[in-house]
Amino acid sequence: MDGPKVVFTLNILGGIDITETVVMGWLVILIVLLLSLFLTSNLKKIPTTKRQIVAEMLVNFVNNTVKTAMGDKFLFIAPYIATIMTYSLLGSLISLVGLRPVTADLNTTLGMALITFAMITYYKVKVNGFGGYLKGYASPIALMTPLNIISEIATPLSMAFRMFGNIAGGTIITSMLYMGLEAASRAIGLSFSFGGFELHAVQVLIPAILSLYFDLFTGCIQAYIFAMLTMVNVSIAADES
Repeated sequence: MDGPKVVFTLNILGGIDITETVVMGWLVILIVLLLSLFLTSNLKKIPTTKRQIVAEMLVNFVNNTVKTAMGDKFLFIAPYIATIMTYSLLGSLISLVGLRPVTADLNTTLGMALITFAMITYYKVKVNGFGGYLKGYASPIALMTPLNIISEIATPLSMAFRMFGNIAGGTIITSMLYMGLEAASRAIGLSFSFGGFELHAVQVLIPAILSLYFDLFTGCIQAYIFAMLTMVNVSIAADES
């Protein structure tokens, strides 16, 4: 699978390439904005519409997830958890309509992981002080410093590569499947051409079934895992002494 294609180039600062990831990322942001406006319009103290009921169910799901994983004192972090879950989920599920998943780009998942890593570091410094934070790298003995540094760096990298690997891997497998089914269609004479449009009969059903796993199931699971890893790592950092 090739990397994200350049959609257009801005003629500023020597030329800035705008890739599919950037365009799809802004599309996801627009979708989230429209969904938020739709679900939160004309709210009542007592829900009177299905729209508000769905909105409250989603909010309660995120709040309960944060409470279970981190405790009530971290409920303030729920908006961030909701943001990364929504963005990563929709960023993966856009592949269901034939668009390139945002999360199939390592730049996206690494960016999300670095934000989480910044939060982890913030709480470690807050709890132990900057001196105590640096001293922690030499714990329990100074010889462990290189390994502790590697372990610290591995946290955002593992989070980033886990989601990227699963989503990109599914995209690669699906692409290879389409190529194989196209060849099979041609081999048995079930490929048809209508002007510039080609129809390969064997491609019609099988990829759709596999998309339920590679796109829908994997996208949901990876978004949830990323959010859980964020909550666990931040809560551990905040509880260190």
